[in-house]
Amino acid sequence: MVVRVVAYRIDRRSGVATYVQIVQQTKQALRLGLLEPGDKLPTAREVVEATAINPNTVLKAYRELEREGLVEARRGLGTFVRRTLGAATADSPLREDLDAWARSARAAGLDREDVAALFGSVLDAHFPKGDQ
Repeated sequence: MVVRVVAYRIDRRSGVATYVQIVQQTKQALRLGLLEPGDKLPTAREVVEATAINPNTVLKAYRELEREGLVEARRGLGTFVRRTLGAATADSPLREDLDAWARSARAAGLDREDVAALFGSVLDAHFPKGDQ
């Protein structure tokens, strides 16, 4: 059995609600194949210990993921992944290309927000909102 662990990183300055950050990070792990069906998410207690957030915040995030059909809570056992998202993987050649591009952007003097804005504009051009 392969054990995969997701470690949540909470950015208190982002302006994004903490529970939404947990949902987004879980979805990213699902898209990248870092979490797969059957994998167990960290317990609320483990997330609280690692991030110093309120347990109810973790439970709210897990309920949202459950509502979306991505995870299921099993009484007394924990919360488990039901399905994955997307087809990207963490070891994709496309990731290597994007990594090289990000290094070039940084070398050109762009900061994180500049890169996000530039990348967002390219995403919007190729993947208009509403396209599935």
